Amino acid sequence: MKIRKAVITAAGLGTRVLPASKAMPKEMIPIVDKPAIQYIAEECVKAGITDILIILSRGKHVVEDHFDRSPDLEKKLAESGRDNVLRDMIAIAQMADFTYVRQQEQLGLGHAVLCAKNFVGDEPFAVLYGDDVIIGDDPAIAQLSRAYEKYEKGIVGIKEVSVEDVKRYSSMKLTALGDGCFSITDMVEKPSEDQIFSHYSILGRCILPPDIFEILESIPKGKNNELQLTDAMKVLAQRNGMIGIDFTGQRYDIGNKLGILKAAIDVGLSRPELHDELAAYIKAAAERL
Repeated sequence: MKIRKAVITAAGLGTRVLPASKAMPKEMIPIVDKPAIQYIAEECVKAGITDILIILSRGKHVVEDHFDRSPDLEKKLAESGRDNVLRDMIAIAQMADFTYVRQQEQLGLGHAVLCAKNFVGDEPFAVLYGDDVIIGDDPAIAQLSRAYEKYEKGIVGIKEVSVEDVKRYSSMKLTALGDGCFSITDMVEKPSEDQIFSHYSILGRCILPPDIFEILESIPKGKNNELQLTDAMKVLAQRNGMIGIDFTGQRYDIGNKLGILKAAIDVGLSRPELHDELAAYIKAAAERL
């Protein structure tokens, strides 16, 4: 079945990047000339997704404004003859059908996804974590969508990470199927040393069947007294098995100051109009180290 709906979770407070996120949502922090969340939305569109729900929290109306039309700005651009920029601004609002839901309390990622139940209905859907920007020639969520069409099971995007990161994220119990594809039968959220199955963690992308909502409504709160999405996917993995895809593309944690810097540098170097001057600056800066 073709994946046509996506949920972007963007309700977090962004405490790791304060004070930048005090008045501006971390998802709106720019990576060169686009806010981080636009890269995530564009990834969805490139994968053929047409309907996007963004889960927000209080004070994040600027995200809605970004994906809306701006008549005053458009009029100004038209009058000044900046037709290319005008087309780009209009295209932001037209790239997909956007819907917004507010997560009224910070009760965990599982609770945020549960807020999407009415939007999703009875079909599989993509989940993209608002902290994770993944840039590559083949969109990460498209790689997961193709795997869902093949296996018709829940799919998670995974990467092998350090022990320290496994403890911060999650750990998968898995068996290799070949070509970066794995069968997953168990997982654990933020494991202690003796709970680690492997060094593979879920990094920001999932394709989930609608059954996940029934599971989320029935499981108890987990780590940090929050409803954890990983705990619900653990039930799904133990019940029907899941598939892990070691996706291609570079992942940036934009809830992390270093991740934001890395994304800005890499994206800047990828832009022909910026590459030479930025590369020269980086080389000069390296000599000062």
